[in-house]
Amino acid sequence: MKEDPRNIKIKDYTYLLPDDKIARYPLNDRDSSKLLIYRSGKVSHDIFRNLSNYINKNDILVYNHTRVIRARLIFRKQTGANIEIFCLEPVKPSDYERNFSAREMVEWRCLVGNQKKWKKGSLEIILGHGGKKVKLYAEQIKKMGKDTLIRFNWDDDRLSFSEILDLAGHVPVPPYLKRADEEIDKSRYQTVYSKEDGSVAAPTAGLHFTNKVLSDLRKKGIKTGKLTLHVGAGTFVPVKTETTGGHTMHIEHFKVERDLLEDIIDRRVIAVGTTSLRTLESLYWIGHKLSKGRIESPGNIFVEQWYPYDNSSDSSYKKYIEIILAFMDENKLNHLEAQTGIIIVPGYKVRIAKGLITNYHLPGSTLLLLVAAFIGNDWKKVYEYSLKNDFRFLSYGDSSLLLP
Repeated sequence: MKEDPRNIKIKDYTYLLPDDKIARYPLNDRDSSKLLIYRSGKVSHDIFRNLSNYINKNDILVYNHTRVIRARLIFRKQTGANIEIFCLEPVKPSDYERNFSAREMVEWRCLVGNQKKWKKGSLEIILGHGGKKVKLYAEQIKKMGKDTLIRFNWDDDRLSFSEILDLAGHVPVPPYLKRADEEIDKSRYQTVYSKEDGSVAAPTAGLHFTNKVLSDLRKKGIKTGKLTLHVGAGTFVPVKTETTGGHTMHIEHFKVERDLLEDIIDRRVIAVGTTSLRTLESLYWIGHKLSKGRIESPGNIFVEQWYPYDNSSDSSYKKYIEIILAFMDENKLNHLEAQTGIIIVPGYKVRIAKGLITNYHLPGSTLLLLVAAFIGNDWKKVYEYSLKNDFRFLSYGDSSLLLP
């Protein structure tokens, strides 16, 4: 009898990460990072710019083209106190695209730092744009559990909220870098193919790609495909419970175009990053839900944290992708939008992705658990090899190509 994945002990998925192994800054050249190759249990390494040497002609690399927003806003009260507002998720309008294009007022679910110093009233930042001053205001509307609903408005309707964030916001670099954001982060904490505004953390496996690497892949006949999953702040939340069952996985919104679904049916799929893999695997279970009549409308699609473990399926992913395509035809959809709370831990059988490009993750994190689910106990071999061979760890660190 298989172990219940809720009973997995977090202490079994940790390792010693010396502080000097954490990459505080990116390398000068994105594609000069090291690339570990794990293939059928064997480990070696190369340079990332040679990635196309390890991918087959008929493969498809699926990457997340979300764009990191400057989600941290720092307001200073007249008393001198700094209030930091971290934008997490749009509420009004709730659609990312409409929210970022709004020109008067928006509302967001936010984390508020130093909130005890902000009892009442609105806060403001004075910005410069086109030789004129623009005022951005923030007002507390209500508490939303640990978060707060914040209303933002500004006095220049020439500017969208996206432009306001670019002017006023700070890049939300990960807390484990132990430094404030700097000029270099504006471009380097962003993939070269980023397009859709919405993430508060980068899909870091994609940070190694350059236009040259993408060109080399195309020349070899390797296809690429895109999806969008907006990475939430929950990706930084450490697992504080003894077992996985006590951890509540963060929920993220994703969007997949029809052409990607058609492209992955007859190709070996390589997921670029854990966010891409999480989205792909969520598609499998959406197909399963549709096959069981558990999805009533296109506007209410959600994969629960433990759904894959509470339901069994040996069906091919091709069958479920075809079911999704039929559902999209029926509802006249060009793309599929959904939310996922899925957690991928050892014992989970990965259905769609046959390869994974990913960075190195924190000890005891849900991302490390995902890697362990993908390559089994060999995750220890991979991490030991990387530590011994001076790989750089975490967001700005080196990369690995995992082909079980």
